Amino acid sequence: MLSAESIQSVELIIRDSLKRKFQNYKPESKNMPFHFNLLGKDRMALYSFIQSLNTSFGTSIFEPVAVELAKSRFHHAEAQHIPGNQISEDAQKAIQNIINNLSMGKSEANKESEIESIREVCRRGRMNTLSTVKVDLFVQDRNGGMYLFDLKTVKPNISNFKDFKRTLLEWCAIKLAQNPTAIVSSFIAIPYNPYEPAPYQRWTMKGMLDLKEELKVAEEFWDFLGGQGAYNEILDCFERVGIELRPEIDKYFSRFNE
Repeated sequence: MLSAESIQSVELIIRDSLKRKFQNYKPESKNMPFHFNLLGKDRMALYSFIQSLNTSFGTSIFEPVAVELAKSRFHHAEAQHIPGNQISEDAQKAIQNIINNLSMGKSEANKESEIESIREVCRRGRMNTLSTVKVDLFVQDRNGGMYLFDLKTVKPNISNFKDFKRTLLEWCAIKLAQNPTAIVSSFIAIPYNPYEPAPYQRWTMKGMLDLKEELKVAEEFWDFLGGQGAYNEILDCFERVGIELRPEIDKYFSRFNE
């Protein structure tokens, strides 16, 4: 169960983000006569707004909400974390070997053994400077265990899974170079299941990802951060803010018909 304070903070994040979006939003196209005549300018403006909102949902809402949830259960949580930039040459070779074997079907994804193989060489060989992407969400528990999340769209491109895997392993290698005994995990996180009530189509990621140790979808992600039931409570927060702002939203989009 989320605390009353956490619920209030989450709703504030959602409310403020949506209001800022309204203030800065400008429809991409000002003239779509066929669409306007068929559906109405207000509906087209709403559609355009939703498309625009989707592109920023991760950084403007999902990430700060995730940080807020994690703060109640973890020692530290932050969005857009810089993991570091030093990786050993031998760790890079180990990662490439893992990717090659998975790509050719010579081995099955096993995150625990992959991390241990990287740990063995995390400081061996020349230390190289690596420019890697920021960690969307970094969480550290009270025992020092680190959890690094790469938040993805609900239907990530299958062709990019090899790049996703490399990023997850490089993050671990960088953290292990800083502390070879560290407990570190890295995940792809998908905020909700677009196929619900059917299960998420995890099979699309099988072969490259260890589905139990590298993927958290919907409830798995939010409940990991905020405790059991957090996912449903977050959905309730979105609903309450939506009901609260509905008159303001309707008024905002009605002006496009004027």
